[in-house]
Amino acid sequence: MKNKSPLIYLLLILPPLFWAGNTVLARGVAELIPPVTMSFWRWLIALTILLPFTWKQTLRDWPKIKEYWKIIFLLGLFGIASFNTLLYTAAHSTTALNIALTQSVMPVVIVLISFFLFRDRISRFQVFAIVLCMLGAGYIIIHGDFQRLLGLEFVVGDPLMLFAVCLYALYSVLLRKRPAIHPMSFLTTTFAVGVVLLFPLYIWEGQTTPPFELTQPVFFSLLYVATCPSILAYLCWNKGIHEIGANRAGLYINLIPLFTSLLAVVFLGERFQCYHLVGIVLIVSGLLLFNLPLMRFGGMKA
Repeated sequence: MKNKSPLIYLLLILPPLFWAGNTVLARGVAELIPPVTMSFWRWLIALTILLPFTWKQTLRDWPKIKEYWKIIFLLGLFGIASFNTLLYTAAHSTTALNIALTQSVMPVVIVLISFFLFRDRISRFQVFAIVLCMLGAGYIIIHGDFQRLLGLEFVVGDPLMLFAVCLYALYSVLLRKRPAIHPMSFLTTTFAVGVVLLFPLYIWEGQTTPPFELTQPVFFSLLYVATCPSILAYLCWNKGIHEIGANRAGLYINLIPLFTSLLAVVFLGERFQCYHLVGIVLIVSGLLLFNLPLMRFGGMKA
């Protein structure tokens, strides 16, 4: 495998940063906006922002889009319509701590799916690197206090979140099958698939739950999730996976709890603690170890 530009690894830092904000926000507005409504308007607003800039390129790519409509449909189903809707639904019953813990297992799920679908293999050093990253993420999530694990309570939102993680891992792995179209066309079409699939659920939810009020917090929440965790994060994530593969890119998911904690330090006035430093060292060590060329055995393409 050719050496990749350091810019690719910097790009992969942005999605966990934006998704950390999405995780915190999902829990914060859980009582203000229903989950399917949140997801539907997130992708509809994102699609509305994209279309004026991408519709011409999308039309040029349309023959390729029609040819590969099945994989585009699956990617839109798994990565757009399903994952975030399940996350927002889980946030109504489980805690941000449980959501973060569940997301930290995504790199392992990505590696397993990559093996079963494409027979991708990883070395023992890379297994150790994954464990280091997960330990670092978990250490931050429990604030360095293992007693917090004993106090965890599991509710219906937890299996939903685990299912969501599996679907997004599948999305990440299947990105290698995406058609050779412009990245903005790909984003536009998968977002459109997500909106279309969510629309019937949005109508159904509107019949069973009270309508949400477009208050200032709700407005800015929708604007944020439509831009940073959606357009910007997905562009960077898709590009990163295209360049270095799902197995390597998947490890960056472990940065979500780190960024969640750091955002709390910056915006909520929380103190930077020793467990933050320990988590940073473990996660960064795991990322470096997994990507260290000298420690790759067997010529595996991650």
